Amino acid sequence: MNRTDRLYALAEELRRQGRSSTWLAERFEVSTRTIKRDIAALVEAGVPVIADEGCGGGYRLARSASLPPLTFTAGEATAIAIALAAEPGAPFRAEGRAALTKVLGAMTREQCADAKALAARVWMRSGVTSARDRSAKVLDEALRLRRVVNLDYGDDDQDRAVEPLAFARTHGHWWLLAWCRTREAGRWFRLDRVRAARLTRESATTDRPLDRVFGDPPPDAAPVRLE
Repeated sequence: MNRTDRLYALAEELRRQGRSSTWLAERFEVSTRTIKRDIAALVEAGVPVIADEGCGGGYRLARSASLPPLTFTAGEATAIAIALAAEPGAPFRAEGRAALTKVLGAMTREQCADAKALAARVWMRSGVTSARDRSAKVLDEALRLRRVVNLDYGDDDQDRAVEPLAFARTHGHWWLLAWCRTREAGRWFRLDRVRAARLTRESATTDRPLDRVFGDPPPDAAPVRLE
């Protein structure tokens, strides 16, 4: 990471929470002396960095001060594009594309050019997984809004009313984990076998914890973390 990108990333890290110079040095793989020089450069540029002295001290951004807009590096934009290309069947893909558009819109023309040039140097096999069909967004909304959804699934002759609880990527496929009202039990539904999905206005039951219905996640499907 060059210094300009590191300064942007450093400001974003301090925007989230305070950090010690040792933590920041390990995070960005530089010396604490370099971090102190970077902090001085941010302060000189007008970024409201506050240094807390004493044990447990560190650097943070003043909450009362107006902060500069979010900035993104070529690597960050490319990482989002790679994730979207690697999993075309992933849930919330439309939201992911919207996020990438917002990231590119927040970048300067030069930064966008750098991101496009960097992305062009990442080659991926197309068609890693099947693309999502029109029912995919319905399932995304059903999970987000905690609504009952009617599934036309597999070889069934009639719809199944299910309450979505989670998505999982395991054994090479994406699955919907849901409470099946027909079977009165938790069931795994492979997304590429969902022929149609219709969102209802009925709210799902809220007293079915995911771990109680399905137990622990499979070894290759740990919960996604935002940190």
